[in-house]
Amino acid sequence: MTATGIITAIIIGAIIGALGRLVLPGKQPIGLLLTIGVGIVAALVGTALAQAVGVADTKGIDWIELIFQIGLAAIGVALVAGFRRRGTGTRPHQ
Repeated sequence: MTATGIITAIIIGAIIGALGRLVLPGKQPIGLLLTIGVGIVAALVGTALAQAVGVADTKGIDWIELIFQIGLAAIGVALVAGFRRRGTGTRPHQ
C-alpha cells in the first residue's frame, strides 16, 4: 500500500467512524484513534459486503455501500464503548 493509500484510509476511517458515533445516542468513551480504527475496519467490511450483495458499483455515489459502512461503524463503536465501560466499571476498589 502506498503512502497516499494509507492517508486516504485514515481520512475515510475517521469520517466513517465519526458518522458511526453520530448515529449512536449519548457519549461513547472511546478516543480518536479507536474511532479511526473502527471506521477503517467498517469501511473495508462495508465495501466487501456491498460488493458481495452487488451494490458497490453504481453510477455516482454508492449510497447503499455508505449506509453499510456507517451502520457497521456504529455497531463497532457501540461494541468498543461497551467493552471499555465494562472493563472500567467491574474492577473492585482496593
